This record gives sequence, structure tokens and C-alpha cells, in this order.
Amino acid sequence: MPPHQATDPYDWPALLALLQRAFGYMEGAIDPPSSLHSLTATSIAAQACTGEVWAIGTPPGACVFLSPRPDALYVGKLAVDPPLQGRGLGRQLIDLAASRARAMGLPALELQTRIELTANHAAFRRMGFVQTAATAHPGYDRPTSLTFRRPLLS
Repeated sequence: MPPHQATDPYDWPALLALLQRAFGYMEGAIDPPSSLHSLTATSIAAQACTGEVWAIGTPPGACVFLSPRPDALYVGKLAVDPPLQGRGLGRQLIDLAASRARAMGLPALELQTRIELTANHAAFRRMGFVQTAATAHPGYDRPTSLTFRRPLLS
């Protein structure tokens, strides 16, 4: 199934439900708690206007948020429904992000993942990402997130 860009009208509540299922394993495993708790169907629709939202399947089984920045395309909320994991959908969405970045003239992809999610770090490294920074959420005196970057060849 090829990815499709999610634009209005779209079933934003179904996309929110996908994100909640895919990120559910993080509950209690990361500190501070996930920003997913503040995400709503309305804020996802707003992301589709200020950046891009891409999904695979109807109803969506995988998704990614893309936000152009001056020096990279930021990859956010990459999610695959747990029953569909291991089928290459995440890699398919990262490949799409790379194509979109090239189309926008951006030289790299960038993303952040929580420090506790070591399996995610390994998955992103396998997809060509390199850790470039460690940052702390406000109020924390230790790193809580890692930044990864993947340079793109022309």
C-alpha cells in the first residue's frame, strides 16, 4: 500500500487512535510522559496544514508527521499499528520523508526519540540516522531525548 497525504476532510480521530495504540507501550517507560497526551484530532488536522501528515492504509495503519525546518525535514510521530509492525511500513515512511525533503531542497532528515527507547535508536541507526545531540526537557537536569540526523544524497 503506498502512503497518501492526509488532508481535510480526513478521519483525524482514526489517526489519533493509531498513534495512541502505537505509542501505548511508552506509558510508564519514559519520563517525562509523552506529548501524545496533549495531541488531539484537531491538532493533527492543524499539523496537516502547517506541515504534512502521511498515512498508509484506510483506516490508517501507519503515519508520519513532516515539518520543514531551515536545514532539515523534521520527522515526527512516526507510528505503525502494533499488529502491522515488522512489515517495513516505518522504513517506507522514512523513505517517503527523504523524497519529500529532496523535493523541498532540504539536505537532511532529523528526528528526536526518548533516551529510554533504545530499540528506536537502533532502528533509526539501521535506517542511516546518526545521533547528533542529547537534550533535556524543561525542568530536567539529565538528557531525556536524543536527536538523530540522516544526511541525504542528491
